[in-house]
Amino acid sequence: MFLILFIILLILWLAGWLAFHVAGGLIHILVVLAIISLIIHLARGRTA
Repeated sequence: MFLILFIILLILWLAGWLAFHVAGGLIHILVVLAIISLIIHLARGRTA
């Protein structure tokens, strides 16, 4: 679940970064959330 969240947030960040340079500070929050979700995913490992 966190990996899917990471991918979605990363795609949204890239789209926002490429399209809307105006809200640069707010868009970087998406990257922070994506990295946090990736770290949580990697820390938990695979669960059945």
